[in-house]
Amino acid sequence: MNKLLFACSALAFVMSCAVNPLTGKRQLALSSETELLPVSFQQYNEFLGSSKVVKGTADAQLVEKVGNNIKNAAVKWMNSKGMGVNIKDYQWQYTLVEDKAVNAWCMPGGKIAVFTGILPVTKNESGLATVMGHEVAHALLAHSRSRIDAAKVQLFGAQILGAVTANSKEVVQRATQMAYGVGSGLGSLAYGRNHELEADHLGLILMAIAGYNPDTAVPFWERMSQTGGAKTFEFLSTHPSHSTRIREIQKLLPKAKSEAKQFGVNLK
Repeated sequence: MNKLLFACSALAFVMSCAVNPLTGKRQLALSSETELLPVSFQQYNEFLGSSKVVKGTADAQLVEKVGNNIKNAAVKWMNSKGMGVNIKDYQWQYTLVEDKAVNAWCMPGGKIAVFTGILPVTKNESGLATVMGHEVAHALLAHSRSRIDAAKVQLFGAQILGAVTANSKEVVQRATQMAYGVGSGLGSLAYGRNHELEADHLGLILMAIAGYNPDTAVPFWERMSQTGGAKTFEFLSTHPSHSTRIREIQKLLPKAKSEAKQFGVNLK
């Protein structure tokens, strides 16, 4: 009992002290970049090894192009916030995977996967930039790390202290697999609605800095709303309703364009 009480106190302390510097909000922070990134890179490679990677096609080249553009925008934005050091160890990679799922994700460290099933919905370069900007935003905002930390707690159940103090590679590997569903082949990470809206906001800014008009995010999400909704696609799991998301995005468009202008990008 004493151990459990101490464990709960330790977790409460961690949570109270963990403030995301980009959002100003408190969040779970049990993992460090030092332990998380190597495991993320390994899991990504294992996922690719068990998947059908698409190479050399026009679609694969477009994923690479948009990925590089969003990456450059992310580096510029993080540097402007004085937080470039947070992504100095990222090993950016953008991969198109043959899969009918309407999905895409970005693991910690800039490891991005885009499933071919989402391409009919993105339709064009700007649509793809909307998706990739959104997914990279999750990584920059440490949403994925928070999800992995939650999986750590779930792994240990009542033995919360173990999750707080554990630094073993095995624990991080298992938590990453749980968070991303890598073991099941889904390669999907479900976020809460608040995280989704935060990623929408930053994603618009990133795509705008990269030179893509964020206005095009609205028709993309309108197309998503016509393809079946959250009950059908993992990409939309736990996401805000389409109407809420589109309404919030429309409010944020002027802000995204204004931020892009500070980087010398003028969008009509």
